[in-house]
Amino acid sequence: MIPARYAASRFPAKLMQDLSGKPVILRTYEAAVRTELFDSVYVVTDSAVIFDTITEAGGEALMSQREHECGSDRIAEAVADLDVDIIVNVQGDEPFTDRASLAGVLEVFRSDPNREIDLASLMVKITDKQEIANPNTVKVIVDNRNFALYFSRSPIPYPRNQEIDATYYKHKGIYAFRKRALMDFQRLPMLALEATEKIEAIRYLEYGKKIKMVETNVSGIEIDTPEDLKRAQEAWK
Repeated sequence: MIPARYAASRFPAKLMQDLSGKPVILRTYEAAVRTELFDSVYVVTDSAVIFDTITEAGGEALMSQREHECGSDRIAEAVADLDVDIIVNVQGDEPFTDRASLAGVLEVFRSDPNREIDLASLMVKITDKQEIANPNTVKVIVDNRNFALYFSRSPIPYPRNQEIDATYYKHKGIYAFRKRALMDFQRLPMLALEATEKIEAIRYLEYGKKIKMVETNVSGIEIDTPEDLKRAQEAWK
């Protein structure tokens, strides 16, 4: 499932921007299909423009029937009546989505016979100080089994002791959910930490869900700003 809002606060209509001859959202959809990991791939959108772009290209799209605060809510509406166990959320602004990273996320559930894990997601090591400090980059810290402890727009861990070489991870916005966890998310109210940080993954932690993080070496390019789009266009060449 690829949630796709037309409006975006930092970069309006970013999903319809041209990326080497095709809109960003269509590039992302094609990348997800090309992995051959999924039974079905859908774009879930509130926009007739995005819906028509996908379907006219031969893809599958669903129109949201309600307004939603975040991608998890949008996907929960779309899958409510579907007989599925695992749902993967690929962000619409990630046209460089790769097969190996997604396969690693799915492997988490194959290695969980007791069904203790609610979600799996991706993280990538970052070393650039500007990126670590950038509030648009969501950071994650994990325990010794790579379960998420917390997500933040602030640098975490905070380098109070400069003699320790801390490792920083960026959270990549790809999730795989058990359906029950996703439906729980939809009915549970937002709490203070999520409201403060504006990071939907925090709601799962606040309600005791287990999120297994998978490290990837593929950083890709998330298109949040016009500058990101320029970098993506250069990379695509």
